[in-house]
Amino acid sequence: MRFHTFLLKYGEIGIKGKNRYLFEDALVRQVRYALKDVEGTFTVYKSQARIYVDCEGEYDYDDTVEHLKRVFGLVGICPVVRMEDQGFDQLKKDVVAYMDEVYPDKKLSFKVEARRARKSYPKTSMEINCDLGEAILDAFPETHVDVHKPDVMLHVEVRNEIYVYSQIIPGAGGMPVGTNGSAMLLLSGGIDSPVAGYMISKRGVGLEATYFHAPPYTSERAKQKVVDLAKIVARYSGPIKLHVVNFTDIQLYIYDQCPHDELTIIMRRYMMRIAEHFAKADGCLGMITGESIGQVASQTMHSLAATNDVCTLPVYRPVIGFDKQEIVDISEKIETYETSIQPYEDCCTIFVAKHPVTKPNIEVIRRSEEKLAEKIDAMVQEAIDTVEVIEVTP
Repeated sequence: MRFHTFLLKYGEIGIKGKNRYLFEDALVRQVRYALKDVEGTFTVYKSQARIYVDCEGEYDYDDTVEHLKRVFGLVGICPVVRMEDQGFDQLKKDVVAYMDEVYPDKKLSFKVEARRARKSYPKTSMEINCDLGEAILDAFPETHVDVHKPDVMLHVEVRNEIYVYSQIIPGAGGMPVGTNGSAMLLLSGGIDSPVAGYMISKRGVGLEATYFHAPPYTSERAKQKVVDLAKIVARYSGPIKLHVVNFTDIQLYIYDQCPHDELTIIMRRYMMRIAEHFAKADGCLGMITGESIGQVASQTMHSLAATNDVCTLPVYRPVIGFDKQEIVDISEKIETYETSIQPYEDCCTIFVAKHPVTKPNIEVIRRSEEKLAEKIDAMVQEAIDTVEVIEVTP
């Protein structure tokens, strides 16, 4: 079957009132971006609260569908056969041929749902429903009509041409990326942070990311692993500006000067400070982490409060209430899991105390940080000045 068009259905954009056109336009832009590397020529446009992709000439159907399934804001992808209006008798033949090819097993129930966008068409929607349903029953006696819960809902839209479709491939849902500003993701090489970035991006937020590199304790392969994760997340979020920060000197200084049971908390506080610097410089509206309450010592309620203490931007933690398995399930769905479990350690796992504090007192942490006063500001500035910026695309 040659599908000439994709009808794209959106969800909550439809209740946006007078601002709906802004979200529709953003969705059209995201669809065009998603298809720019797909083999084929595509025309993306909106019409009558619908978004369409016309496919000109030859194109890769499976690749096209895979790319469309990653566009946030789409809830359904409908492959459409366009038919010239050559009279109703010809339409009946074409619809019977469509059913015959798309559904080899005819033991099914169906319902015809006609929509007459061209009001000059000689039959009403109800007449089209009845007459096409009769033609299908005559051609395939083993089928039957079910108007309540049919196996197949056959949509027929009468426009300048006639659009026929019956399949709805689930989309990614959410909101079009770029309709809710941008945020800074603290991206490690683990399972959680890529999932957190994906989930916030699903709500229309563009992503930047910061990764803390600690050579020679972490390898170039560990850095490449994070770049690879960013590329996978970028399939959904669009391009990601990745900041790679050399964190070694700061970590060693904290290790030398501060109590070892507070290492992780103090280290994370400086990570948040540095990432927030880049976030503010680029106009991001918040920070994103992959923390989940109680998963490790640095993610208890007390520890999260101590980390939040250094931030003025809001910190979004979309997996905060998830069990590990729930996070793993999403990582497998978005295909980051296999990359995340590669055995290349990040800087968080290198300098971990044997018995980290689980209920840090913020005042005690601040006093410990005073021991860093001699050099820490210059070291933070050095880390900021020597940042490596990588523009990551899918």
